[in-house]
Amino acid sequence: MNYRIWYSTEPFADFIIDHTDLKSKKFVKKKMYESDANNAKNFHTMPDHIKKILYLDAPDLIVEIDHEPIFSIEVSTEAGTGHNVFQRFARLAASVENNVPSFYIYPEAVIIHRKKSGTTKWDEINALIFKALDHVMSIYKIPSLFYYFPSDFKTHKATPLKSKNLRDKGLIFDKRRKYSGSPINSDSEMQYMFKAINEIVSINEKHGVVNGRDKLLSNRVIIDRTDLMKKEFADKKGHFNLSPLSATEIIPTTSLIDYLSKYEKGGYKIGELLNSRKETILYQVDSKTFRSDPYSGCIAAIDYLKCREGKTFEERKYNLVTVWGNFTFDKKTKKLSVSTKFGSSIKSLEKLVKGSEKKNILTKDYGDLKNYEIPRYFMQLRYGSTFSKTKEVRIFSYFADAILFPDGALWRDA
Repeated sequence: MNYRIWYSTEPFADFIIDHTDLKSKKFVKKKMYESDANNAKNFHTMPDHIKKILYLDAPDLIVEIDHEPIFSIEVSTEAGTGHNVFQRFARLAASVENNVPSFYIYPEAVIIHRKKSGTTKWDEINALIFKALDHVMSIYKIPSLFYYFPSDFKTHKATPLKSKNLRDKGLIFDKRRKYSGSPINSDSEMQYMFKAINEIVSINEKHGVVNGRDKLLSNRVIIDRTDLMKKEFADKKGHFNLSPLSATEIIPTTSLIDYLSKYEKGGYKIGELLNSRKETILYQVDSKTFRSDPYSGCIAAIDYLKCREGKTFEERKYNLVTVWGNFTFDKKTKKLSVSTKFGSSIKSLEKLVKGSEKKNILTKDYGDLKNYEIPRYFMQLRYGSTFSKTKEVRIFSYFADAILFPDGALWRDA
């Protein structure tokens, strides 16, 4: 069997290879190009089955056997409070939605120094991430496993200033240059992850990728990890009023349709999709400009935490709507209104879309194409500007049933 290991950073790829059974396999390492938007000269060279995983956002690592992806890994060293832990969630979802198991490495806590208050403390992870991953696994029957990035949190929880790794915000990195930026391999969390990776490799080699997928969730090593994730949610007192769900409200869909009725002119009527669901979840984003982090990952998480009942956006209990600005819903009159504190406008989205379309080369004459552009032109024949759009445009247009601004709105008809 031939392995290909697609990476964003090579030191992390070496870290995974050297500490798992991959080191004894026949493999090649390949640089992963994230999108046509940020790497127009190279993205079209990515195989189609890898592009499908990258359609929302790019993970840090993808491993495949004979052109069949078998797992992806996302690693972060950010503090996981509030919205932040969900910043990369769309990457995990994109992997699992393509029947590819995902691994998420994230700190249990990070030491933060606050100048205004003069305090130094641990910022702990939002436990709702465990429930979101649990829901993804329930829907797709594919593992999406969480592992803590090694830190001094457990040994210095009450004394962050005594952390031996205070300079690195309490996180424990591998000191070897070859694995620069990677977690220390001897930590128990990393050892558990290596073991799970080896199990996935073994199952896929023994049963094949297609048949192997059905056996993953019944594997004892993977069961133990999913059990631990459920326990972590409970032990950390996780609940459904944490961010980003704290920024949501459920309203009658009739109120949403009434709000959008101002666009029903010239014989046009809003289509059946929005009307097919009795209630709608509004997700409020307090940001002046239409941007990605951490909001794009949050809308993906909200989908799985509250809306999704099946494998596509059509199989939702609620409409999922993003409000870019501030909304108020009058429970007596059932009226929805949208305003802004920071000057948010649909023009910020419009600007990103126009910028993305500049990367579309389908308007060129064939004779004007440079040789290296020809395969890219061919890719765009099939996908249009799907991969040329910026990350936030791709993710919000994929997950949101509607996007509301104080001065405009977008919505699905079907």
